[in-house]
Amino acid sequence: MLKELAETLFDAIKKEGTRAPRLSFEERGTVSRVLRGVVEVEGFTEATSDEVVAFDGGAMGLALDLEPGRAGIVMLHDPKGLRPGDRARRTRRVASVPTGDALLGRVINPLGKPLDNAGPVAADRWDPVDQPAPAIMERAAVARPLQTGIKAVDALVPIGRGQRELIVGDRQTGKTAVALDTILNQAGTGVISVYCAIGQRGDAVARVIGRLRDSGVMDNCVVVVAGAEEPPGLQYIAPYAATTIAERFMRAGRDALIVYDDLTRHARAYRELSLLLRRPPGREAYPGDIFYIHARLLERATQLRESAHGGSLTALPIVETQAQNLSAYIPTNLISITDGQIYLSPTLFRLGQLPAVDIGRSVSRVGGKAQLPAFRAVAGPLKLAYAQFEELESFARFGAKLDADTRAQLERGRRVRETLKQDEATPMSVARQIALLLAATEGLFDAVPLDAMAGAAAAIVQAVDATPEARDIENGASLEGERREAMLRVASAALREME
Repeated sequence: MLKELAETLFDAIKKEGTRAPRLSFEERGTVSRVLRGVVEVEGFTEATSDEVVAFDGGAMGLALDLEPGRAGIVMLHDPKGLRPGDRARRTRRVASVPTGDALLGRVINPLGKPLDNAGPVAADRWDPVDQPAPAIMERAAVARPLQTGIKAVDALVPIGRGQRELIVGDRQTGKTAVALDTILNQAGTGVISVYCAIGQRGDAVARVIGRLRDSGVMDNCVVVVAGAEEPPGLQYIAPYAATTIAERFMRAGRDALIVYDDLTRHARAYRELSLLLRRPPGREAYPGDIFYIHARLLERATQLRESAHGGSLTALPIVETQAQNLSAYIPTNLISITDGQIYLSPTLFRLGQLPAVDIGRSVSRVGGKAQLPAFRAVAGPLKLAYAQFEELESFARFGAKLDADTRAQLERGRRVRETLKQDEATPMSVARQIALLLAATEGLFDAVPLDAMAGAAAAIVQAVDATPEARDIENGASLEGERREAMLRVASAALREME
């Protein structure tokens, strides 16, 4: 018995001795300094930029600032509990996020942790948070419209699939409402929506999620949240993580829409990190590479060629201004990076002109090429007439005597303005928008009192829905000849029935 046991033991030792040794290398460092959201580690000699660093206790961070023998680590978790002298180790990997259809309908943080109490995310793949933008030869021209369902935007500031359109304005002017209405209008279009909340209050994010669920579009959306209470490092990577999620759909040949709410808070989080890392401050104390981090982010939105599966990613970044100052550092940066901007005026907001889109300060540099023909037929005359009306109205405030033609032009302009008003969370189909804008520009509302405009618009919308011309316009038909006359006849008949 003892002999058999000894032979078994010697056989095992002999077998283990013939096995090739497996060596592993692990580079470790020591925490030397702990700040709010930033930790300095000494001892790393081969750490790479944006590498994930793990700390004893489970906290994680990104190596953002590298110097010989020292690394500035941006924390992705609360550094509470870390002390100088604690150990840190390299993981030899970059920050990643789950991607794919398993994320649809989910609320997660930028590291893929679920926040909706619906269990773990069963993703089939994890992709790096920071990826290079598509190459020039992979890109195609913006040629297809992305309808927002908002009359003032679709007609006068059109957005194309693959475009980057900035939403800019002061606090409480309806910026998030415009972005949410755009998401709601994608129901049934096949467009996947990603909403990224950066530095927002928890109750504000909860309202957004509630509206998406109540409207029945949450199953086609992904919500990425890095709230105001989260470390600035997590807020910093949030838009990159959300873009990686949206890019997965684009690379698969699908159309995606991403909303960044908002990049002002993102810039502030990066400024805080940079100052803690003792980087030299520049204008408004922002670091010198603030333009680069936003350009690198927004360059990932594009329309791909058919050879690259033909998907698209449309970006709607939101930025907040102070006292209508569009020339501030971050707004001017983003205006120069994007393909146009929708400016929301606090003056119009206070006057009840909602959505408060300032037509004169809003522009879309590439969306007009993707606009439906029917919209182009009414947009040109509408924009010119509205600009002339605003000038006349400003002149008339001085008490000047006006002739009959000028007074008629003012009355029509007021009705055009009433037509452009729209309630929140009520996106409108293309045919309905065309019918109302055509009726306004052709003077069908001239005899309608201003307080009866809402009822007149509802009557026209109800009458137009049943016409074959509405279906043709929805499918991209032009507004010419008999089709235009038919729309005018239907609108006129609806207004006569109101009398």
